[in-house]
Amino acid sequence: MARLKDEYASRMVPELEKKLGTTNRMLVPRLQKIVINMGFGIVSKDEQKALVDDLTAITGQKPMLCRAKKSISNFKLREGMVIGTKVTLRGERMWEFADRLISVALPRIRDFRGVPNRGFDGAGNYTLGIKEHTIFPEIVEASAHSGMDITFVTSSTDNKACKELLVSMGMPFAGRN
Repeated sequence: MARLKDEYASRMVPELEKKLGTTNRMLVPRLQKIVINMGFGIVSKDEQKALVDDLTAITGQKPMLCRAKKSISNFKLREGMVIGTKVTLRGERMWEFADRLISVALPRIRDFRGVPNRGFDGAGNYTLGIKEHTIFPEIVEASAHSGMDITFVTSSTDNKACKELLVSMGMPFAGRN
């Protein structure tokens, strides 16, 4: 079982009940899924394959390819071209990824001062943008560099409860507002 999942069940749930003032355990926010999105832009087939392999190594799950829905000539984009990839993590893989992101990958960012507070969407979800995927220890040498968006989808309905959940998980927010 994932270390962070055990910690959630034993330590975080009672803390969140007190902080949020709920008496029902089912009302305590929980992590439902993590969605990782990596946009390629226009790159060669070899670079695409390298980025897909990197995302597979990071998440432990094969990513889904995202294709262009329509052609846009100004962007040299044709309908059906692969423009990105995404992975949806649930269950054990989700908890393992969250643990590795918070405890290993984020501290490896140069001049890291915490994740921004502006990534909340008002519905209890948090999105974090990472400029380079090479911060993960699974990536030894990257032939192509790309950023990624990581979205934490929670069961909470407001930003305050979502932030309390992420802070209790150990997410290092900038300034702690």
